[in-house]
Amino acid sequence: MSGRLVTTVRRTGQRVADGWFAPAPAERLAAMRLLAGLFVLGYLVARGTTLWRLAAMPRRDFTPVGLARLLDAPVAAGWHHALVVATALLAVAFTVGWLHRWLAPLFAVALIWIMGYRSSWGMLFHTDNLLVLHVAVLALAPAADAWSVDAWRRARAGAAAPPPAEAYGWPLKLMAAITCLTYVIAGVAKIKLGGWAWAEGAQLREQVAIDNVRKALLGSSMSPLAAPMLHHDRLFTVMAVMSLTIELGAPLALLHRRVAAVWALAAWGFHAGVVALMAILFPYPLLGLAYAPLFAVERPVGWVGRALRLRAKRGAE
Repeated sequence: MSGRLVTTVRRTGQRVADGWFAPAPAERLAAMRLLAGLFVLGYLVARGTTLWRLAAMPRRDFTPVGLARLLDAPVAAGWHHALVVATALLAVAFTVGWLHRWLAPLFAVALIWIMGYRSSWGMLFHTDNLLVLHVAVLALAPAADAWSVDAWRRARAGAAAPPPAEAYGWPLKLMAAITCLTYVIAGVAKIKLGGWAWAEGAQLREQVAIDNVRKALLGSSMSPLAAPMLHHDRLFTVMAVMSLTIELGAPLALLHRRVAAVWALAAWGFHAGVVALMAILFPYPLLGLAYAPLFAVERPVGWVGRALRLRAKRGAE
């Protein structure tokens, strides 16, 4: 009996290893680099003014987070502005895949610094953590072996396009696992703070109510759906159970692509519900980028690229 158990464990372990290190096309990893890079560039443009003005924040509000904990005081304004500009320039290099082996790790460190430094002035932006971790994986992986300046230069020198390989597959698996892990941590946190009673929905209902009342008092945008839905206790019970199921069941998405599709759709719906009830936006998952490593994302990205090239060609004619 023990021999059968050992054999079963070995076979299961081998299947997991085969799946984790399964070959993937270089374009799939490159597509994730493009998507993550474009998101960071959009983030830096949207939050550029806020990041720039951190240099003028009062020292008393500085509570170091992340790499900023290495400091005893905020960095000088000139250094901070230089770091913001450097991060933006490195983001461009990362996105286009230029000198990826050398500049991408620098970009990952710069992004970790900027995100942590932003969170050092009052509010912790936990929603940035997944993006930063994804960028770190991409920065240390060969994510510029296709669809990049580096790949274009190698092609001009006569190098052949790289075939599917393990080196392009496991970073995507790691990114997907990190995504799932963040949801599991969120689910465990709910249970740790409120116990399994959290699934009854009362705590979720109170959280939605308090958030909307606070926004009403401060004059911020609040959800028009929250007030009428607060009268339906059973609805919040259903949402609480679904929330815990999505979060604690996230690792199941790593087992099969069809399961991943169902889970990703459910997780996306969860974030859409947060927007509808609390007017809180989590752009990285809402744009689908958090779940992209689970799928053959090079297909839609490649289609968009071909469409843009065709449009540019027609415009030139």
